[in-house]
Amino acid sequence: MMTTYIARGEGADRYEKIPVEITESPETAVKAVAKEIAELIRSKAAKNETCVLGLATGSSPIKLYKELVRMHKEEGLSFKNVITFNLDEYFPMAKESEHSYHYFMHHHLFDHIDIDPKNIHIPDGTLKADEVEKFCKSYEQQIENAGGIDLQILGIGRTGHIGFNEPGSPISSKTRMVYLDRLTMKDAADEFDGIDNVPTRAITMGVGTIMKAQRVILLAWGEPKAPIIKATVEGEVTDKVPATFLQIHPNVQFFIDEKAAEELTRANLPWLVSKVEWNDKLIRKAVIWLCQKVNKPILKVEDKDYADYGMSDLVKTFGSSNKVNIQVFNDLQHTITGWPGGKPNADDSTRPERANPYPKRVIIFSPHPDDDVISMGGTFARLVEQGHDVHVAYETSGNIAVLDDYIYQQMDIAASFTRLVGGDTKAMDAAFEKVKQLIANRKPGDSEPNELLPFKGALRRAEARGADRYLGVPEDHVHFLNLPFYETGTVKKNPLGQADVDIIVKLLREIKPHQIYAAGDLADPHGTHGVCLDAILRAYDVVCDDEWFKDCYTWWYRGAWMEWEIEKVDMAVPISPSELSIKRKAIYKHGSQNNGPAFPGDDPREFWQRAEDRNRNTADIYNKLGMAEYEAMEVFARYIHKKKQH
Repeated sequence: MMTTYIARGEGADRYEKIPVEITESPETAVKAVAKEIAELIRSKAAKNETCVLGLATGSSPIKLYKELVRMHKEEGLSFKNVITFNLDEYFPMAKESEHSYHYFMHHHLFDHIDIDPKNIHIPDGTLKADEVEKFCKSYEQQIENAGGIDLQILGIGRTGHIGFNEPGSPISSKTRMVYLDRLTMKDAADEFDGIDNVPTRAITMGVGTIMKAQRVILLAWGEPKAPIIKATVEGEVTDKVPATFLQIHPNVQFFIDEKAAEELTRANLPWLVSKVEWNDKLIRKAVIWLCQKVNKPILKVEDKDYADYGMSDLVKTFGSSNKVNIQVFNDLQHTITGWPGGKPNADDSTRPERANPYPKRVIIFSPHPDDDVISMGGTFARLVEQGHDVHVAYETSGNIAVLDDYIYQQMDIAASFTRLVGGDTKAMDAAFEKVKQLIANRKPGDSEPNELLPFKGALRRAEARGADRYLGVPEDHVHFLNLPFYETGTVKKNPLGQADVDIIVKLLREIKPHQIYAAGDLADPHGTHGVCLDAILRAYDVVCDDEWFKDCYTWWYRGAWMEWEIEKVDMAVPISPSELSIKRKAIYKHGSQNNGPAFPGDDPREFWQRAEDRNRNTADIYNKLGMAEYEAMEVFARYIHKKKQH
C-alpha cells in the first residue's frame, strides 16, 4: 500500500518544492559541487575534524568524481580526513566484478586519491543472506559513530529511487536488503548482458538514513531523467516516488542540466511562472500547448482561451488572438515540405530548404546501421527519388547488437550456400565451427568474444547495404566509419577521441555536402547517439571555415526512442501510405534488429512499429492544429553552427 505525505511549504512556491540549480552542462554543475565538497573538506581539516561524505554510484556522479580527482592531483585537495559511506551495492555481488559498486568507486575515485582505506565503507555484496541484517545494523552504527553524514551525494533512478529505495520505501527506512524494481533492472540490463543477469536484490541505505544527512545534493543529467525530476520537484510527497521525501529535508539542492530540466514548468511552460520575452519558437510552443488544452485548432482559439490559461499578455502584445493565431498557423504551415532537398525553380522564401543548388550532395549520418531508415526512411527515399546525390555514413558497426542465435543462423545459411555452389567449404566450415564453439562456451554476462565481433559487424554491414540498395543508393555512396570509441566489444564504450573526429572530418571534406542529416537524439538509452553527435559537432569546429560548409544545412532527426516536440520542428516531411510501406521494407532489411533485437529498450514494439506510430502521431498533431491531413510525417530540427549565427 502506498502512502501520500503533505509537502513542506506547499503553496509557498507555486511549482518547485526543492531548490534546483539548472546548468548548461553537467561539467558546469560538477565544478560547483566539487568546489563545495572541497571547501567542506578543507574547513573540517582546518579544525582537525573528519569530513563524512555519503557517496553515490551510477552514471550521474562519474563527472563529479573525475573533477575531485583532478582537484586532488592539480590543486592538492587531500582526502586524509575524509570518511565515506556508499549508498548501496547489488546483492549478491563479488567485489572484483566490474558490475560491483566496490569496483566502481575504486575505479572512478578511491584509487586516485589519498583517502585512508580504513575510512571507506561500501555495503558488502559478498555476505551470506543470513548475515545481511547484522551488517546493516552495523553500517547504521558506523555512520552514527562517525558523527553522521555531513554531505550526501545522490543520483536518481527513473522509478524515483534514491539509493536503491524503490517505490513503497517508507521515510523511516534504514539500511536494509531490498528487491529491485523491474524498471531499475531494465535500466541496468545492458551492463549485465540482459535483464535475466541483473541481480534482483541490493543492500541500500534507507530513506531515513539519507534524510539524517546535514546536506543533500542530487545530480541528474539528460532527457531520460526529465520526467522523474518533474515528479520529484513539483509533485506531492509520496512513497510512490521516494525522492519526493527530499522536499521535507531542510538543506537539499538539486543540480541538473538543461535536458533533465526540460519538463519542469519554468523550462517547459515558462509563461505560467513569470513574464517572458516572447520569440517565435516560444510563441509557437505556447499556442500549441493552449490548443491542446482547449482541444481546438490554431485558428479557432479565442481571447477567452488565452485569458483562461494566463496568456493574456501574448494577446496584448499582438493586439488580438486572431493575429497571434495567424502568425503561428503560417509559421507551422511553412515547416511542411514535400521537397526535403529543396524544390528546384521554386520560390523558397517560405520553405525550410533552399531551392539551389540542385541536385544537392547529401550525407545521412547514422549512429547505428539502422537509425537512418528507422528515423527518416521516408525522407531518405524521397531525397533519392528527387535526384539528390545521397551518401550514407554509418558511424559505428553496431556489432554488439546482434544476438548469438541470429549470427549462428546466418552462418549456417552461408555455409550451406558455400557447399551448394562448390566453394571453399573447408574454410567456411572451420569458421562456422569456431563461431559455434564461441557461442556454446559463452556464459551470461561475458563480453562479446573478439573473434565473433567481425562476423556480427559484417552481418550488419550487409543489412545496411541491402536497405540502401533497396532505396537506390549506389554502393560506393555507403560509408562504414567504424568510429574507434565504439569498438570495445562491450556496452561500455571508450571516450570520444581525436581519431573519431578525424574520420568524420575526412568524409566531410571529401564529399563537401550541401545537406547533412544526423541524429540529434540524446534520449538513446545506450548513449551512442550522444557520442556520435559530439563527434559531428567537434568535426564542425574543424571544418567551419571551409567554403563548402558556409552553404551547408544541418538537419537533426531523432532516433527510435523519442520524437521532436512540434515547437522545435523546422522541417516536416509528409509521408504517404506507399512511402511508409517503403520505409517499413527498408527497416525489414535489418533482420538482426527485428523480432526481438539485442537492445530493445523499454518499448516492446518492433522498431518499424515505433517508427510508424510516431510518424502517424506527428501527422495527427499537425492535423488537429488545423493543417492538412497526412498519413504520416517525419520531422527535423535545423542546427546552425555558432560561426553561422554571427
